[in-house]
Amino acid sequence: MVTLKDFFSFQKNRFFWINLIAMIVVIIAVCWGTLYGLDIYTHHGESYVVPNVKNKSMLEAEKSLNAQQLKAIIVDSSYVKGMPAGMVLEQTPVGGSRVKEGRAVYLTVTTSDVPLVKLPDLIDNSSLRQAAAKLKSIGFRLTEPEYIAGEQDWVYGIKYRGRALQTGDKVPHEALLTLCVGNKKLQDSLAVDSFSIQTEMNTEEDQPQVDDSWF
Repeated sequence: MVTLKDFFSFQKNRFFWINLIAMIVVIIAVCWGTLYGLDIYTHHGESYVVPNVKNKSMLEAEKSLNAQQLKAIIVDSSYVKGMPAGMVLEQTPVGGSRVKEGRAVYLTVTTSDVPLVKLPDLIDNSSLRQAAAKLKSIGFRLTEPEYIAGEQDWVYGIKYRGRALQTGDKVPHEALLTLCVGNKKLQDSLAVDSFSIQTEMNTEEDQPQVDDSWF
């Protein structure tokens, strides 16, 4: 009968201990080999500095990033007045960061497409001062107002390149708009002219008719 003491005795149970030690050595070797293989596969410890490509053209940015084993991916675009299309505005990760080989660098670049802005509810709903302040605040430019008969300084319409606009119409950012504004003097002048014409018509109707057949 094998006692517990005899079981753990190296001399009496040498085969068991040799196998146990061999198993431990194999497990350690497998673990070490796996970790070493992962380090090689993931390029552990190897990193590349991300170049600063802001304010560079897309062609220059790609060239700089490819030289560092990195990829350029455009994720957004924005219109900037005075800047040509394809210029880098923002990048992630930022320049100077250290990343692994093949990492994607996400870029925001300029576009030549002028953004469209919805015309706010100003027509027949605001004064000249209110409309001008609102339109300028969202980037539009204004010509001299076009005055029409109506309530003084009341906005009756808005034009873009001679075309009458409606609330909600999309207009290019920084477009040159013309406000059609009421002028009390014009309205009074039209009223006076209309009254004069009506008076003349009434006077002609009141004059006696002469029968030319007597002459």
